[in-house]
Amino acid sequence: MRILLTGAAGHTARALLPALLQHPSQPRILAVDIRSPDLHHPHLESRTADLRFLPWMELLEKVDTVIHLAFIVLSPGLGPEKRWRAEMAAVNRQGTLRLLRAAARAGVRQFLYGSSVSVYGAWPDNPLGMEESHPLRPVPGFAYGEDKTAVERCMDALEVLHPQIALCRLRLHAIVGPDAQPLVNQIATSPWSLRLPNPALPIQCVHQDDAVSAFLGAWEQEASGIFNIAADSPVPWSAIPRKWQIPLSPGQVHHLHRVIRPLTRILGDPGWLPGLQYPLIVDTRRAKIHLGWKARYSVAEAIESVRERSSRDR
Repeated sequence: MRILLTGAAGHTARALLPALLQHPSQPRILAVDIRSPDLHHPHLESRTADLRFLPWMELLEKVDTVIHLAFIVLSPGLGPEKRWRAEMAAVNRQGTLRLLRAAARAGVRQFLYGSSVSVYGAWPDNPLGMEESHPLRPVPGFAYGEDKTAVERCMDALEVLHPQIALCRLRLHAIVGPDAQPLVNQIATSPWSLRLPNPALPIQCVHQDDAVSAFLGAWEQEASGIFNIAADSPVPWSAIPRKWQIPLSPGQVHHLHRVIRPLTRILGDPGWLPGLQYPLIVDTRRAKIHLGWKARYSVAEAIESVRERSSRDR
């Protein structure tokens, strides 16, 4: 069993890679990223390069499964949005498309992609508990969601042209945990709160351990299809303990953010803040039924685990 894992030095892979190496089937893993993972194992081989320029046909020889996590989540630099947005799209969209096409030509059995619930977008008319058939409507200007959606469109086309590949998409909610993207952990645990139009707005996330178990389950079953992955029991935004409130709404902070974004990356990229005004709650029954997956952490437990760790580290 041979796995090619992209984004092997990224946040999600820091949790997933050790679990794969400890798996009873002892897969051999080719880890690909722009930097090597901080891990050594006799079954692990690494290759460092940009997604767009790798010799995929050579690397995919004898590969059974591709687990694709490589993605620019936050823009790679400062300056005008037009500049960094072009680079971000080139890596996320064109780089992934090259890999998808090569995997089809190489006869890879399964392509497992870490997608995101951001493809649905946060909108006022979203139902609570969106299923996988819900239309994809990423928030305009939120680069991460736009690129995740573009990749899914490519996968739709590939699915028609190459039905022999088990194409699997895990639409993950915001991942929290010790190895998660720091900005996401900070949003979940910050002592600062914004003035929300609806303090009872329900929120959802997923703990990194539950994200890992979803990847393992999909890989073990060589699953195909689309699966929402999120914790159960959403909680209202107001239920998260905060010490102070910023007297601004998410929309107002978003406008301010767009002005200062060329000078700082402290708030990430434009587009995500307006999403705090509307629900983004997904239904995970399909993953439970077809993958046998169930989140071990509820939303409240996942956030509290990060809060406790943050308190210990201070």
